Amino acid sequence: MIGPRVIAHRGCSGERPEHTRAAYERAIDQGADFIEPDLVMSRDGHMIVRHENEIGETTDVADHPVFAERRTRRDVDGTMIEGWFTEDFTLEELRTLKARERLPHLRPSSAAHDGENSILTFSEVVAIAEQGSQQTGRTIGVAPELKHPSHFAALGLDIEDAFLSEVQRLGLADAKDRLIVQCFEVGPLERLSGRISAPLLQLMDITGGPADRPDLSYEQMSTREGLEQIARYARMIGVNMRMVVPWDNGDHGMQPTSLISDAHAEGLDVVVWTLRAENVFLPREYRKGESPADHGDIDACLRTFYDLGIDALFCDFPAAAVKARLPRSH
Repeated sequence: MIGPRVIAHRGCSGERPEHTRAAYERAIDQGADFIEPDLVMSRDGHMIVRHENEIGETTDVADHPVFAERRTRRDVDGTMIEGWFTEDFTLEELRTLKARERLPHLRPSSAAHDGENSILTFSEVVAIAEQGSQQTGRTIGVAPELKHPSHFAALGLDIEDAFLSEVQRLGLADAKDRLIVQCFEVGPLERLSGRISAPLLQLMDITGGPADRPDLSYEQMSTREGLEQIARYARMIGVNMRMVVPWDNGDHGMQPTSLISDAHAEGLDVVVWTLRAENVFLPREYRKGESPADHGDIDACLRTFYDLGIDALFCDFPAAAVKARLPRSH
């Protein structure tokens, strides 16, 4: 492998509906080093692969009259959300749903594949990675994110114990090159750090803070003192790309921050999220065309972050990320 690791964000989610077999297999074919499943819980305690526990946005649940009465409003980490929630469904019921594109207005070619794939479990994504490793001769890792652990714990669903049991069963607890465990909360990573030796990744955003630590902001966590605390339980930080290269009020990229060097000084790898090709997700200097859905110069944007010394990145378009890290010809 040349250069930083490429983590396929929810699979090749720029070209196929996210978190589907088609998205993961395409990401592996395009050269990704890791595939990423977001993990939420079913009512009967299974780890389901979805971006959020609200699934009206990413499945055809609204088209199933039998589930109409389960539409509800729920507080998830302090935000009221309306829709259908995985914790109200059994795994068997979730299996009857089909995945759909989350951003159809930006990705109509991906939306053309709506209804082709079922919802996956964590163990099924691990199996996809293992099959990909056998077929390609490369080691394909899995980078699961534990979503909303505190929310699920309050409902009597322990995602930490479910996850630990599953990685032990799958032989991944000590898999340093095949597993990266992510979470925006702090407590789950602190507890897992004493229970598995696979690398842990603390996620951070440009605003807000961990749902389980109302006394702490991500801004505080990204200081030298905060990074020193993170290094006690994690080996990586996963940060919004704008924490490395901030945007001004006109959406232009500004001078890079010291976050990469500060984190490296504490022995932490730096992973940035999420690189996407569409104009709406890019700094203005990389945009092309007039539409938010038009693809900008993702190659140049990727190279900017590689040149800054990041250790890995999440990307919706793994082929572009793999290509951009190749040595440049002169």
